[in-house]
Amino acid sequence: MIRVVLFLIVVGALSLGVAWLADRPGDVVITWQGLRIETSLMVLAAATIAAMIMLAIVWSVIRAIVRSPVVLATLLRNRRGVRAYEAISNGLIAVGSGDVAAARMLSAEVNRIAPGEPLALLLSAQAAQLAGDRESAERVFRAMTSRDDTKALGLHGLFIEARRRDDRAAAYSYAEEAARSAPSLGWAGRAVLELRCATGDWAGALALLEQNRLVLDKASYRRQRAVLLTARALATEEADREAAKAAALDAAKLAPTLVPAAALAGRLLAEGGQMRKATRVIDRAWRANPHPELAQAYAGLGSGDAARDRLSRMEYLAKRAPGNVEGALAVARAALDAREFAKARAALEPYLAAPTTRIAVLTAAIERAEGDEGRAREWLARALHAAPDPAWTADGYVSDRWLPVSPVSGRLDAFEWRVPLTGIVSTAPLIEPEADATPSAVAPLPAEPAATHDEDTPPLPANGGTVAPSLPRAQPIIPLVHAPDDPGPDIVEESETPEEPQSGGWRKIFG
Repeated sequence: MIRVVLFLIVVGALSLGVAWLADRPGDVVITWQGLRIETSLMVLAAATIAAMIMLAIVWSVIRAIVRSPVVLATLLRNRRGVRAYEAISNGLIAVGSGDVAAARMLSAEVNRIAPGEPLALLLSAQAAQLAGDRESAERVFRAMTSRDDTKALGLHGLFIEARRRDDRAAAYSYAEEAARSAPSLGWAGRAVLELRCATGDWAGALALLEQNRLVLDKASYRRQRAVLLTARALATEEADREAAKAAALDAAKLAPTLVPAAALAGRLLAEGGQMRKATRVIDRAWRANPHPELAQAYAGLGSGDAARDRLSRMEYLAKRAPGNVEGALAVARAALDAREFAKARAALEPYLAAPTTRIAVLTAAIERAEGDEGRAREWLARALHAAPDPAWTADGYVSDRWLPVSPVSGRLDAFEWRVPLTGIVSTAPLIEPEADATPSAVAPLPAEPAATHDEDTPPLPANGGTVAPSLPRAQPIIPLVHAPDDPGPDIVEESETPEEPQSGGWRKIFG
């Protein structure tokens, strides 16, 4: 509506101007080199306007002729861009659907139409990965690293390919380069962090975690920092007790439910005579997650070292988490040391109907202490077939003590206190499980219960622990288009073993 009004106002103003000039006629005389031109003002105005229009038409024709090569090149480039876009779209769809032949054909077409384009390189790499051509995929990823816009993508692809061929040195070198060029890349930071943890460089790991603090959410940052501080405290426990105590206290503040941090902090505080502070640290972790390491650390607190004093402390600790089997085991063990056999039996009574290995072994010890060797052997026999107890487990690897990283996958904060055979977590989970970790070997579980952390044992053993059989997992949902960090399934040829013929006739009847 406003535009219509403005248009009418402009037309009216022009009409008024023309009418005003028509009411005031005049003559115009032009003399130039002896030539005299006389005309009216209106004719001169009309001739001027006509001349301007003709000049504009001539200029447009000349400009179109001059610019025709550029316009033609732009038109061809746009057509080529449309064809390349369609080929890339169809190629990514072919990669997502697993059509190797179509993916390769469309990749070749894209490289012919738009060679060197980022999406063309991506399609070429994914088509090669889908076909199982690792060398071609690495060649394309290396080409990506030479460009600023695709360098991070190329390094990620090279990192994944190095991990696939189990070349950890090359994989971590690519991750280091990616972390230097783009500190905000989460995968690069995690890979470098795993490398520093695997080499025991806890100071470097903490420094890297501080650099990536803005990338992580607050809960993940606090948890990972607590794990790293606990690992450093365990590594420096023998060399520098004060530094280890400070690191363990910081870890317990960041993650109060982290059992190794609370147990180590409580033990080091007790050595320094800070019993009340040690009690608070252990009690807070125990209420959130009762654990035998916490019970062992709590048993060492207090001024009295007599067995009855330890029994009193264990009874108090068990009341802080009523109904938990760890509290009952702690009370029964302390009562056995104090030769209070009635209290030991009473503590284990609710769990004797379906005992675990530790309960059966402890009951056998009670029977032997009372002189009933037959009953003790009976309980030891039951321990061989009893349900397994929780243990520190990560990626199918079972350890007798907590470790900061998984020896199978190198993942930080991977160990959980859980039943290895069934995967049932005994209490609230301490660490988020990851579905892509797989065990490297299979070995039977020990019959004896897992031992708690030993002060004289180094925190990262070269070998130790066992590996539990892995459980069948649900198949993950296959994405439509595989990202570079999951570039496609490996090509596995189907076995040509002939199917067994179905039995029939007399065999079917007798079967």
